[in-house]
Amino acid sequence: MLRTRPIDWGWNSFPLGVGALPSDFEEPYVHYFRFNDDRLHADFVEGIQIPLKPSMGVFAVEPEGDEPVSAILAGPYGGNLDLWELTEGTSLFLPVFKPGARVWTGDANAIQADGVVDQTGIESAMEELRVQYLVRKGLSIEGPTIETATHWIVMAFADSLDTALPNCVRTAIGWLNQHAGLERRDAYALCSMAISFRVTQWADQTGSVYSAIPPKTHPCGYPKAGARGAPARAD
Repeated sequence: MLRTRPIDWGWNSFPLGVGALPSDFEEPYVHYFRFNDDRLHADFVEGIQIPLKPSMGVFAVEPEGDEPVSAILAGPYGGNLDLWELTEGTSLFLPVFKPGARVWTGDANAIQADGVVDQTGIESAMEELRVQYLVRKGLSIEGPTIETATHWIVMAFADSLDTALPNCVRTAIGWLNQHAGLERRDAYALCSMAISFRVTQWADQTGSVYSAIPPKTHPCGYPKAGARGAPARAD
């Protein structure tokens, strides 16, 4: 993601019967926002200003098979990842299942939080979106893998968070074993000591948990140059 600049407005809303609290409110909700010219923040209610971090919620290649797949779902092919880190300066790695990959994207967000608990962040559209596509041959990954300036992130998906979380732990163990050379028991221990497991979305009723893997164990986070092992780059 080279450039993610939203238009100058967006909205947050929740209809009845959705999100983490589907029956707690008696009326639906919508709130419109106007962004400042540099797209750095949006004013919410008096005294609350929300910093913007534009991202694309949906990024995918065409999945295996010929059956249609809803864009609200996610899987090894990507899909509705709703990961706020998918913004400028971030790289997303996806396995390719069909010739040409057929990459697609959508669901522009000016900002969203982990969980997306009412079903939406600040939904918007991109005034400018620039993405560079590169083919990485000889790289083995099982599903979406994200590289930020400070972290590698892997993801897992399931129908419930109770299933998604252990799946994500197994994904993290496999990633550390393959790319960092850690013995699987050591990788499991590292997951408990130094890796944060977070919920990307509840609102779509599809449990999605991802883990942010620091390149080195330290509460402040060390530069990636100090990491032990990482997927080979072709830059």
